[in-house]
Amino acid sequence: MTLLSRNQRRKIVNVVMLGMTAFSTLLSVSVLFFVLVYLIVKGGSSLNVAFFTELPKPVGESGGGMANALVGSAKMLGIAAITGLPVGLLAGLYLSEFAGRTMAGAVRYAADLLNGMPSIVVGIFVYTLVVLPMKQFSTLAGGLALGIMMIPIMTRSTEEFLRAVPVSLREASLALGASRTLTIVRVVVPAATRGIITAAMLGLARVAGETAPLLFTSLGNAFWSPGVLHPTASLPVMIYNYAVSPYDDWYRQAWAAGLVLLMLVLLANLGARSLLGGRRHA
Repeated sequence: MTLLSRNQRRKIVNVVMLGMTAFSTLLSVSVLFFVLVYLIVKGGSSLNVAFFTELPKPVGESGGGMANALVGSAKMLGIAAITGLPVGLLAGLYLSEFAGRTMAGAVRYAADLLNGMPSIVVGIFVYTLVVLPMKQFSTLAGGLALGIMMIPIMTRSTEEFLRAVPVSLREASLALGASRTLTIVRVVVPAATRGIITAAMLGLARVAGETAPLLFTSLGNAFWSPGVLHPTASLPVMIYNYAVSPYDDWYRQAWAAGLVLLMLVLLANLGARSLLGGRRHA
């Protein structure tokens, strides 16, 4: 009887815990679908060709689009990728392959602190070091702010993926006469390529929707922004400005911009997964 009751209790606990985990999983996935459906309902009606090809209309006029914000966001993400990804990749490589225990602990702690730093603080930092000396807001400043925010994400993710490469691969390369540097370049890094690209996509997705640092760096622009040394519009800032405005047309376009931003992030992740899947099966 005692053994039977214990088995019954174990089965009950197992069923309850399995049900709770299944419910939690369903709840977490449902939040994403709820947000996506809500954005489609609220912003889908405002999406048209003009939204992607025209500049914003003056206050009081309906219509227009956010073509300048789309281009501005793309330019800043490009600058962020050029500046943040290489630094994070090399830092993660150093932590995984070269750093001693003391130095690695210090770098990891610094990366975690930077990752937890409020984005508005990063914006003020870049504002002081870049905007004030240049005496103007710029696309370059906005991209640098986003790049700084990507560094800790890329660093910690790259380290984890490199450490996940089996030690047997390293030992086999060294046994064949390859140097440690050649082993890292030709064996370890290629084996972790899928994870590193995933980390890069996560970093870009993380900073794509940031608004606070851009208010201090790129500011905004109602027109086209030439080059990278002038203020530029961006989707997050445009969403913020339009969402708090008293104009119904701007309010609808804010929902449409939110839908576009979310879809771009989803499409970028799907594209990266398809590219990696094709390379893996090639």
